[in-house]
Amino acid sequence: QVQLVESGGGLVQPGGSVRLSCAASGFTFSSYWMYWVRQAPGKGLEWVSTSFATGISGYAESAKGRFIVSRDNAKNTVFLQMNSLKSEDTAVYYCFSPTWRAWGRGTQVTVSS
Repeated sequence: QVQLVESGGGLVQPGGSVRLSCAASGFTFSSYWMYWVRQAPGKGLEWVSTSFATGISGYAESAKGRFIVSRDNAKNTVFLQMNSLKSEDTAVYYCFSPTWRAWGRGTQVTVSS
């Protein structure tokens, strides 16, 4: 059974940083792409970043230069380091496996003073 569990969200001040984690189980994590997707209050899903199995990363324009995606294949975990946070980054952040069409339950990030 494929499972994804996010953690690491919380309340962060503008300009601050937070690191999200997504622990995967039930599949050979190292072989597959992983996405980070977010949903801001009252808005639709927005792709944030992709961690390719090759180690290459991709970012939405809103994340470039501020967010860094990484993965630890030994721990079956993908991370999203979020820096220079803005109020518009407030959202529920999900990890998603496109191959397995599996979503985590999400973790809330609130950027506010």
